Amino acid sequence: MSIKPCRKKWKSAMTDRERFNNQMHYRPVDRCFNMEFGYWADNFEKWPIFKQNNITNNEQAEIFFSFDVIAHIGEPGRSSFPSPWMNPIFEQHVVEETETKKVIVNADGLLAEVPRDGHDTLPHFIKPSIVTPEDWNRLKQQRFRRDDPARAVDVQALKNAHPPSRDYPLGAWTGSMIGRIRDLLTFEGLAYAIADYPDMVEDMVETCCLLIEDFLDQVLGQVDFDFAFSWEDICFKNGPIVSVDFFRNVVLPRYKRISNKLHAVGIDIWYVDCDGDVRPILPLLLEGGINCLFPYEVNSCTHPAELLKEYGRQLRLMGGVDKMVLGEGPKAIREYLETLVPLVQRGGYIPFCDHRCPPNVKPGDYLYYLDLKEEMFSMQ
Repeated sequence: MSIKPCRKKWKSAMTDRERFNNQMHYRPVDRCFNMEFGYWADNFEKWPIFKQNNITNNEQAEIFFSFDVIAHIGEPGRSSFPSPWMNPIFEQHVVEETETKKVIVNADGLLAEVPRDGHDTLPHFIKPSIVTPEDWNRLKQQRFRRDDPARAVDVQALKNAHPPSRDYPLGAWTGSMIGRIRDLLTFEGLAYAIADYPDMVEDMVETCCLLIEDFLDQVLGQVDFDFAFSWEDICFKNGPIVSVDFFRNVVLPRYKRISNKLHAVGIDIWYVDCDGDVRPILPLLLEGGINCLFPYEVNSCTHPAELLKEYGRQLRLMGGVDKMVLGEGPKAIREYLETLVPLVQRGGYIPFCDHRCPPNVKPGDYLYYLDLKEEMFSMQ
């Protein structure tokens, strides 16, 4: 089904690819890169603008709002190309069901309790995939084999899908050294495992790194990537869920290995998707080669201006528009966006809602926000 955009693309004198690269490298641009991170699933059920136009997911919404195009390959669940993660994933199925809840086995093999009606919320994990080293060794042999034929990338198909002549930026997946391991073990399980089975946890991190290196060895130098991206959802409002020492001793060395591969082919923009307060581990992220935070959350950290002032051009940010402010109406939205104008002008910063936009934001206020972004950041 074709999607009819509800608004025009911002006026442009550059391609999206040129604009992204210039903005991330503090070079002149025609205007700010225009993107958003997406919306809660509830928005597609509750917002009339989505329901009346048959917009049912974030990919369709990006076309509907005529955002600039940015593409990614390799991330689990977001790419048709092989992912350097668990293979095969677990078959998801319902174990039991009540009037309000379902107990399921998810794609990572965890037993989880979720709402029966499917509304957005964090699942309650009942049983993790891995508890002991024996569990990990079994899963590693079954689903994390480096010699799995399915891990071979059809490089020519990748080139055909994203040719050098493309006009949009393309990112290479660099995995998750500890965030996806948290998914397998659960929050509490990771805390216990670091204390009880540190060798097991480090072997899990090493396995994640090796699978990413195998993937990158196939595609780097073959495809002209513009950036790299990772997912490490390991922080909350009080900081990281692992110690700084653990991050320094176990995670950082793997980042450095990946960074060396990226830099060898000229990729020097690397963002990490990590919610929460990343400040305790930010110096280590930078030391490891990650130089951009996405989708930078304000309430668990600080205003983007504070962090950019502290780290200067060493750091880039994507996000940083306080989602709580979007729910407060036009006056608050304008006042907040005005604080971001100098950051957009300096470069190295792309503003958008600091996670997926929640359904409490009124559709009319959201359209006002998009209009205001164009007014303030289009630089026309």
